[in-house]
Amino acid sequence: MSISANASRRPSPLRPNSSFLFENPIAPVDHAAVHPILHEGRVAVITGAASGIGAAAAVEFAKLKMKIALADVNEAGLEAVATEVTKISGDANNVLVVPTDVSKLEDVVRLRDRVYDQWGEVAILMNNAGIGLRGTSWNGLDDWHKLFSVNLFGILNVQQTFVPSMIFQENAAAIINTGSKQGITNPPGNAAYNASKAAVKSLTEGLAHELRETPANRVTAHLFVPGWTFTGMTSGGKSEKPPGHGQLRRPSCQFYILVPDNETRKEVDQLRIMWAAGDVAEGRPALSRWHKDYKALFEEYMRDGLSQLD
Repeated sequence: MSISANASRRPSPLRPNSSFLFENPIAPVDHAAVHPILHEGRVAVITGAASGIGAAAAVEFAKLKMKIALADVNEAGLEAVATEVTKISGDANNVLVVPTDVSKLEDVVRLRDRVYDQWGEVAILMNNAGIGLRGTSWNGLDDWHKLFSVNLFGILNVQQTFVPSMIFQENAAAIINTGSKQGITNPPGNAAYNASKAAVKSLTEGLAHELRETPANRVTAHLFVPGWTFTGMTSGGKSEKPPGHGQLRRPSCQFYILVPDNETRKEVDQLRIMWAAGDVAEGRPALSRWHKDYKALFEEYMRDGLSQLD
């Protein structure tokens, strides 16, 4: 379906003519608050810890004097991160290195057992391991399987292995699953990766609901949605971080931890996400943001939305 230049159109319910897009006056949590589990002596488990977001998280947790379990398939990278984290922490007993392939359930079970045997609890489970292979809608089936074995089933293996133990802990805890904006706005170019991260979003939303409905449970779930981030997966072999890539920030109490990069305003991300939801609500073509007949309308929507915020 195409739209003519003279066609009339009804007002979009997603057009940002009020602040409801960006504020929730009845939100039960302080979105700016740092999660109360972040303090000295608590335990953080990080998968995908040998580089990128996982390594950056380990450094931040070490600054808080937390105990940290580092898991990854990259053993050399793990040791390098462990050395850095130990220097920051000042205590080698606060760092546990467990080589782990999250696509293998037996590896994940071994990781859980090592952590609980050594420290007896998990305060933060950062379910972060992922790979960035490419696959189109009708090519690269082997890479589709590899992507989903890590990006989705790796997340699920960790979740199903750790959650049954975590929900019986006395102290509060949090599970942070790493998603992607690509799993929300679904930009063309890598259907396989986008689909894997869309599945993580759905999985984590379900987890959050089920935990919320579990009596006496003190574990919460959160979806970490980073902007364009300089990692081993995205660096293209470069060793220096470009200025546009984002910085890690400490987890807050909100479910969707949306972290803009240095080139995209938070409000731009929000408007793009609302437009993507509008494809369903308004019956537009799939991925209409990139559709030739909707390009001008999308650009108008963005101009209108941003002008009301400036």
